[in-house]
Amino acid sequence: MGRLAGKIAFISGTGAGIGRAAAQVFAAEGALVFGCDIDEDSAAETVELVEKAGGVMRSLAPVDLSTEAGAREWIEAGIASFDGIDILYNNASALRNGPFETMPAEDWYFTIRNELDIPYFCTQAAWPHLIARGGGAVLNVASVAAVRGAPFMPMVPHGAAKGGVLAMSKHLCAAGAPHRIRVNTIAPGMTRTSATAPFLDDPAGPKAQLEARIPVGRVGQPEDIARAAAFLCSDEAAFVNGADLMVDGGDSAMAG
Repeated sequence: MGRLAGKIAFISGTGAGIGRAAAQVFAAEGALVFGCDIDEDSAAETVELVEKAGGVMRSLAPVDLSTEAGAREWIEAGIASFDGIDILYNNASALRNGPFETMPAEDWYFTIRNELDIPYFCTQAAWPHLIARGGGAVLNVASVAAVRGAPFMPMVPHGAAKGGVLAMSKHLCAAGAPHRIRVNTIAPGMTRTSATAPFLDDPAGPKAQLEARIPVGRVGQPEDIARAAAFLCSDEAAFVNGADLMVDGGDSAMAG
């Protein structure tokens, strides 16, 4: 039996990247997975991959989680599908980076909506169902960018949003204590996904510099993050609460 056997896990943003890897890893560990994505085709492809591997997964797509209505639609659809929730993994996000001095206000608001509002609305919608279940685990996604600047890329909105996720999660940890709801964050370092591949594959980009600085000598893969997430959401992590787990190959431990 897997470490998540029998658990009902809601994972947002399962169409690609870390979300897709998480759906596959969680299902392989025995969880019943309810996913979602803003892209219908990619969401369906993930369900197909999970089911071909022998897992159980259902999904809602397309859905926009950056609105309260969209977040509630997803949570309620999952409750109707699996009759409960044990794990909420707020993976979905979107961002816009650029030079601070010329960044349009809409890029700031877009990033806050998609990196801070999404986990807020989804957690709020799932909260009464987690209480009814007798507790559970919430995992939010922070970032190394929440605690250190990035000289190779301007990312003020992203860092601010993820800093907000860190603070929000600490307060949710306190709010969840009476209900046996654990709330943690996971902070991925630079990870290769379809979104970061153009940046990492740019011959003039900082990939070589990044990999030279990371003690394990490479950037992350989606599965690196997904496996750590599965641990944090499992009963093996029952005493892990209010924590932020850096999954960055040691990058954050390096000075400079």
